Amino acid sequence: MRTVATFRSTDFNTSEPKPNFINRGCFGDDLARWLIARLRAGGAVTEDQPRQEDFGWYFDFTVPEGPHTCVVALREPDWVLWTERQRGLLGSLLGARRRGISPSAVGLLHGVLSTAREVTQLRWHDRQAFDAGREETADSKP
Repeated sequence: MRTVATFRSTDFNTSEPKPNFINRGCFGDDLARWLIARLRAGGAVTEDQPRQEDFGWYFDFTVPEGPHTCVVALREPDWVLWTERQRGLLGSLLGARRRGISPSAVGLLHGVLSTAREVTQLRWHDRQAFDAGREETADSKP
């Protein structure tokens, strides 16, 4: 299953760093809030606000199979989004966040992205291939 998405959008901030950014290029707060609102409108349970990493933003959401995390970051000219399984500190250190990702979690995000007028050129990637720079294996669906 593909768990990493890339897409284009001109609707989210990519040029004006905010004072609260950890790093100058830490864009994606508005995209994460938009995703939270869209997921909630579809009945999903999410955190109220995204949290910041040094490279982007993330928030937790829950599907029947359990809690997941959605991470967003800007990699010009694309936005990158990936889904992880929530596993706690020890599980995270042991790489468990990449295992057990629910198809319904990815499907929920795909439903939001694939129907949004704000999103173009949506592509889904296998995590290992994406991390290795092999993006030619992407597809329009997870």
